[in-house]
Amino acid sequence: MEAKLGLKSRKEKLLDNYHKYPPVFEDVRDWPIYKVSELRDSFILQLNKMVFDRLISTHEGKLYDLLAKTIFDERIRVKEEPWKVDPPNEAAMWTKLQKKLIEARDDGNEEEQIAAYHNILNEIIEGYSEEIVSTFRLKTFHFARRFLTFFFNKLLNTGAAIRNFRRSTYKKGMSIHERLNCQGAVEDVRELMKKGTVVAVPTHFSNLDSILIGYAMDAVVGLPAFSYGAGLNLYNAGYAAYFMNRLGPYRVDRRKKNAVYLETLKGVSKLSIEWGVNNLFFPGGTRSRSGALESKLKMGLLGTTIEAQRSLLAQNKNKKVFIVPIVLGYHFVLEAQFLIEEHLRRQGKELYVRKNDQSYSIKKVARFIWRLFTRKSDITLSFGKPMDVLGNFVDAEGQSLDRHGNVIDIKDYFKTEGRIVENLQREREYTKILADRIVERYHKDNIVLSSHLVAFVAFRLLKNEYSNLDLYALLRMPPEDYTFKRDKMIEVIAQLRTHLIELESKGKVQLAPQIFLDPEDLLQNGIEQLGSFHAMQPLIVDSDYNLIVSQNFKILYFYHNRMTGYNLEKFV
Repeated sequence: MEAKLGLKSRKEKLLDNYHKYPPVFEDVRDWPIYKVSELRDSFILQLNKMVFDRLISTHEGKLYDLLAKTIFDERIRVKEEPWKVDPPNEAAMWTKLQKKLIEARDDGNEEEQIAAYHNILNEIIEGYSEEIVSTFRLKTFHFARRFLTFFFNKLLNTGAAIRNFRRSTYKKGMSIHERLNCQGAVEDVRELMKKGTVVAVPTHFSNLDSILIGYAMDAVVGLPAFSYGAGLNLYNAGYAAYFMNRLGPYRVDRRKKNAVYLETLKGVSKLSIEWGVNNLFFPGGTRSRSGALESKLKMGLLGTTIEAQRSLLAQNKNKKVFIVPIVLGYHFVLEAQFLIEEHLRRQGKELYVRKNDQSYSIKKVARFIWRLFTRKSDITLSFGKPMDVLGNFVDAEGQSLDRHGNVIDIKDYFKTEGRIVENLQREREYTKILADRIVERYHKDNIVLSSHLVAFVAFRLLKNEYSNLDLYALLRMPPEDYTFKRDKMIEVIAQLRTHLIELESKGKVQLAPQIFLDPEDLLQNGIEQLGSFHAMQPLIVDSDYNLIVSQNFKILYFYHNRMTGYNLEKFV
């Protein structure tokens, strides 16, 4: 009995001071994602009808071609890219549908032919919607909350050190909030949660992003859970599938590119927003391979926010959709080596030659694991100023404001001849405007960390020293052939910091507190934090000679790219 009480006490201690802000909704049963999950069957019925009607209207007279291509693509996928998570009878199902389609095509009765096409389309849509739409289970969520508190305390070293690994991860006086920093328009976002549907559009650098953002919103900011897209490949593993199926993310199968699947996927996003579920998706579409902030966004899911807003207005529902850019700031990205290799291969093509790296010894991998559990590392989430779906800022009451701060009614933007009507061409233009505004906010809401600045300075000095080499030749240089001069780095850091402070005063960027350290201390802090989880570090100080060297120019280049777009090159 005492052991059980002791275990309970440790769990309570782990979750002590869990929320930095009080929860917006005290009871999880009041969360929109929970309410919609309880009405899953009704949601899917409405989704199926909406997607069916859209495809019929956009493929009038070409329904056979749509179905034939969909079935063909799916049969190829099943044969060439099978996954464990795929239904066991999937191949037989698509073969059966193909047979039905051919029989319908060869039927001379046009009315029966169209009815058969409709039935096949409905069957495909129903299969996709059942696959995509997940559920939200309270018991699973509470377990995940406890587990992630343990995990992030370990990852960010807010609890016990490695020597106390077997003990509790919570230590009085230390908090996850000390390492997981949520800044910016947090209070505004919390207020808007009560007035409409919030769609978070973060930058994307790591596979850890979805979990980290979801945890921070719950643990730190006190927001209800968001719905987000999770790759179907994550469901291949039994444990992952169990949790993902019960935590609310909708499943995304990136193997499927056909129009029926993509329309169903967009329909899930649009309808969930209409039903009031707060959504999160990465408008960049994938992780940033270069390490730079996104400059081009995907329009598909972003456009569903505008469609959902128009639909709500047409139904005379006084609910708004709010867009919140979030900029993630890491001192390290675990996948940096893979990401930059992929970026260089795509961009350089025949210019890029990948070298065989023989430097990953057991000793260095062991050192990597040691750093994982012993070094402290901050992660920042910068919440941008909320906007409506047209890119206008909104106030705490959710009212849209023009550039002069005047309140405007967005209904007028969806009207034709006094009526709110669907106009896809017009809404595509609105989506482009919104995308541009989000990219603009990414750069303005970006928080410059010490590691970002130091990496930028180091790589620019390297590039200036070998200005006769192109990027790919530069990256092929042996790192041991170049030494960074401490005095020169301190000088350039001081120059760039002056310019960054000026940019911050104009609202064009934000700076972490460490940027205001003495330049020499700033350099030291940046080197300590920069890519500290990598076995091959971007920058290290050689204690014997007091020199600064790089063990990997590619990873240094990856972190340098975070500061591109601010025209800082001319100051180096």
